[in-house]
Amino acid sequence: MAPPSSRRSGHSRRAQFSQFTGYVVAGIGALVGAVLLGLSLWQPTLFGGLRGAASDVTVPVAQANGAARAESLGFIESVQGYLRAGRQNAALKEEMELARIRLAEAAAVKQENRRLKGLLRLQEDEVRPVAVARLVASTAASTRRFAYLAAGSNDGVRVGMPVRSPRGVVGRVLEVARNSSRVLLLTDSESVLPVRRAQDETVAFAEGRGDGRLRIRLINLGINPLKVGDVFVTSGAGGYYRPGIAVAVLSQKTEDGGIARIISDPAASDFVSVEPIWQPAAAIGANTAPDEAFGEDGSAQVEPAESTAEPAGSAEVQTE
Repeated sequence: MAPPSSRRSGHSRRAQFSQFTGYVVAGIGALVGAVLLGLSLWQPTLFGGLRGAASDVTVPVAQANGAARAESLGFIESVQGYLRAGRQNAALKEEMELARIRLAEAAAVKQENRRLKGLLRLQEDEVRPVAVARLVASTAASTRRFAYLAAGSNDGVRVGMPVRSPRGVVGRVLEVARNSSRVLLLTDSESVLPVRRAQDETVAFAEGRGDGRLRIRLINLGINPLKVGDVFVTSGAGGYYRPGIAVAVLSQKTEDGGIARIISDPAASDFVSVEPIWQPAAAIGANTAPDEAFGEDGSAQVEPAESTAEPAGSAEVQTE
């Protein structure tokens, strides 16, 4: 009987060729990845068109998922509300009485303000949204917090326009495609929003932490006057957001401010509205946000003429 062959499989030309081919493919993949990473770091907006095209393709599926998610959440909340109704009935009656009193007081203040403004010949301009659409997707696990909106340039949406829900501020438009947009959320680690405390003129910056919460950093350092439960609203500084829109509630106090939770959670927001930039000239001059407000040649990306109020549009039917 012939002795067994002592040659190992590693000496086979086919095995050596397969191993060499694997090394070459891995090297090419690593080189391509390094080139793409370098391009994304050198010029972040280079792949904006590809991202916009991809988001346009996935918008119909994301809209269907968003509608299904909203219906399921609504059913679960209805069941939970029915189970809690008995325990909360007495408390709700008391709150309703207090709310009626506060509503009467607010109506009296509103009437007095209207009378005084009439004497001063002041007029209130109603802000009409540029578009109303669904938030169809958002980042799940990342320090960068983005959401995708089912409305784009065809609906009048422009870069820099604020996005809000009925509860408060959601974020700001970062990139615009034809039928979709990418929104920079307030909780993004590169988001900075000028705010003030609702009951006085204590001004601060609301900085995103990337974990779903905001860091409130006071401008005037010294004794921290904040208290847990304080509500913060937009101050109007920077020119993007109208003043007085709800932003966050303080949940933890620190030496230079505090930690706050956002009032308008994007995960719980179904339809959102895109509003025109409040003060386009001031927004162009401000450079407090991570998106590129100016081009490489120093020209502004946001045109004041394009950010005026337009008739309300919607990517979907607004009333069901």
